[in-house]
Amino acid sequence: MIWCVEDDAGIREIETYALQSTGFQARGFEDGAAFQEALKSQLPELIILDVMLPGKDGVTLLRELRAAPATRDKPVIMATARGAEYDKIQSLDLGADDYLVKPFGVMEMVSRVRAVLRRCRPREEREKSLEWGALVLRPDSRTVTLEGTPVPLTYKEFELLFRFLSRPGVVFTRDRLLSEIWGFDFAGETRTVDVHIRTLRQKLGPCGECIQTVRMVGYRWEGPCHD
Repeated sequence: MIWCVEDDAGIREIETYALQSTGFQARGFEDGAAFQEALKSQLPELIILDVMLPGKDGVTLLRELRAAPATRDKPVIMATARGAEYDKIQSLDLGADDYLVKPFGVMEMVSRVRAVLRRCRPREEREKSLEWGALVLRPDSRTVTLEGTPVPLTYKEFELLFRFLSRPGVVFTRDRLLSEIWGFDFAGETRTVDVHIRTLRQKLGPCGECIQTVRMVGYRWEGPCHD
C-alpha cells in the first residue's frame, strides 16, 4: 500500500489513480492529521509526502516518522516545489529516500516508487549487530555506541557507517554512496559525501581514523580504532 499525503485534491487523485493503474494499492490523505491518525491502525509500504501541507508541514512529519520505531525505516519520497533546493537537502538529510520536483509526470513518480522499494527492501534483513573493537552498531535499534557510550548520528551518517562496517576494506566511490544513501537521482555534488564523512569522523573519535580516504575515488573502512 502506497500512501500519498497531498493537500491538492487534483494532484492527490492523479497520484493514487496512477499507482492503482500500475498495480499498486494506494490511499490519499489531504493533511498530516489524517495521515497520522491512519498510522495508528495501519502502516504503508511507502509514503509520498508533500513538503507544503496545512498544519504540520512535510518536513516536520518526516522528522516524526524517522523518530518513531514503527515508521523509522518506512521509505519516504518527498514532493517539493521547483527551485526549493533547501527543502530537498533538508529532507534527504532527515532520512527521505528520494524526492520528486513539482510538477512531475506520473510515470516518473511510479518509476521512483519502484526504485525506492527495490533499494529499501534490504533494510528489513538488517538485524545483526556490527562490531569493530569498542564500536558497536545495532541496525534494529539504529544505535551506535563507542566503549558503551552512545554516539548520536544523523540518518545519513548512520547509513554511511553501516555500509563501512558491513564491508570493511571495500572502497566506496562517492558516486556509489550518493546513489545508495541519498538516492539514485540525487542531483547534488559529491562534496555532500565529503561533508558527512568529516562530521562522522569527528563523532567517532579515535575510530574515525578507520575511515580512510582513497585519493580521487572515495572511502573505505580499514585499520584498528586507536586510543
